[in-house]
Amino acid sequence: MTAADLPALVRRALVFGNRLAVAGPDGDWTYASLAARGARLAGLLLDGHRDLEEARVALLAPPGAGYVAGQWGTWMAGGVSLPLSPQQTRSEWEHILADSRASDVIVAPEYAEALGPLASARGIRVTSTAAGPPASWPPLPCLARGRRALMLYTSGTTSRPKGVVLTHANLEAQVECLTDAWEWRTDDRALHVLPLSHTHGVINILACALWNGATCEFAGGFDAAHAWRRLASGAITVFMAVPTIYSRLIAAWREAPPKTRAEWSAGAAGLRLFVSGSAALPVPVLEEWRAIAGHTLLERYGMTETGMALSNPLRGERRPGFVGLPLPGVEVRLVDEAGQDVAAGVPGELLVRGPGVFLEYWGLSDATAAAFAEDGWFRTGDVAACERGAFRILGRLSVDIIKTGGEKVSALEVESVLRDHPDIADCAVLALPDADWGECVAAVVVLRGPARLTLPDLREWGRVRLSGPKLPRRLRTVSSLPRNAMGKVVKPELVRIFEGGVESAPRLQ
Repeated sequence: MTAADLPALVRRALVFGNRLAVAGPDGDWTYASLAARGARLAGLLLDGHRDLEEARVALLAPPGAGYVAGQWGTWMAGGVSLPLSPQQTRSEWEHILADSRASDVIVAPEYAEALGPLASARGIRVTSTAAGPPASWPPLPCLARGRRALMLYTSGTTSRPKGVVLTHANLEAQVECLTDAWEWRTDDRALHVLPLSHTHGVINILACALWNGATCEFAGGFDAAHAWRRLASGAITVFMAVPTIYSRLIAAWREAPPKTRAEWSAGAAGLRLFVSGSAALPVPVLEEWRAIAGHTLLERYGMTETGMALSNPLRGERRPGFVGLPLPGVEVRLVDEAGQDVAAGVPGELLVRGPGVFLEYWGLSDATAAAFAEDGWFRTGDVAACERGAFRILGRLSVDIIKTGGEKVSALEVESVLRDHPDIADCAVLALPDADWGECVAAVVVLRGPARLTLPDLREWGRVRLSGPKLPRRLRTVSSLPRNAMGKVVKPELVRIFEGGVESAPRLQ
């Protein structure tokens, strides 16, 4: 085996050597020490064999060096890394372990009591992340770039989670694409506050930082005050988060004393890049963050299956409500229901093609085939429009596109307008079955403080802002919206709150 046979991230780590790779609750680790720790785990996984031959290795560890070593060790041994999340339930772990047919689990000591017996009961071998570095590297397999490397389970907002399989070549393409577009560099230091079981946290931040010899600083979870102190410290250059986190940072800033506000704002202004993703960024959040931190958040669009596909520019105008243009090496199309390209400005389903697009849904050959159009175009299931040289995401075909009275309405567009209402702090818009309209626009809102809002009042306010089909015909008020780990509203859960006692617009006459 030569260095050229190692996974690309590990191969590059050997070049970066004694540079600081990871800082976090479990200490500071250089690239060389992480690679050695990964090699130790690889040797334990191999246990005298030459190659794991793409066996799935589940990984449950808090953000930090143990997670990175577990991921790298799996790859060095020829396995497929399968990240689990501490926030997942026991039943979710059981589904993933069973569906993936995992052969091994790498687990941090603090989670061993919860996951270890579950794995052992299934005959899955358990290895601790606490394994020390080897006296010498064990014999390791030679890895082709086309081999399976990573399996991430989808969030399951519209169906049972599926295992999305990415090859080493897919990972390299995604990381190189973002390195080019967002100009990652060796002197970057990224503050990491996101889960390590999703593309946003695993690839966009962690893999990109380590690919480029930068430092990834793990915060050990999200705490708004701690995040603000680090953002204001002068040490951080890159921060990526979901819109919900930016909203919490804004709330913490509002509650801070004036002197602290000024310090936080001045420090945040010194970062080179703030990115928002994984859920639609409300325009009011973008505007308030710009006023507080002096940055226009860079919004981008991607999926577990494609990696990042569209992005606002690092340098140049970032338009609120838009997600920019295709990233380097990525092709996109917008097509109608017949699969034909639509004209400029006309909404259509977004199709993506490129070297970063995933290999398969694990064990679901029919679902994989159905996900692709001819010539390798992946059907995202998202509707978008290209307007004045930039793309705007209108929503999911199955969830966010409401067919009402012969019109197609974007739930995301209606949500954007409703958030401008002075009494609405947050909202979600969805389709409900309707005997007269086929589907009708329904709104679930979180109100500010003691405010009250009736459907007639909301419709009257909205008439000058939304055309008739886009006006909500059902309304429900809640204290908070159900969200998954990445901040996306779980809309199927909202349907249940409309069962009885729902304020409705008059029936069609």
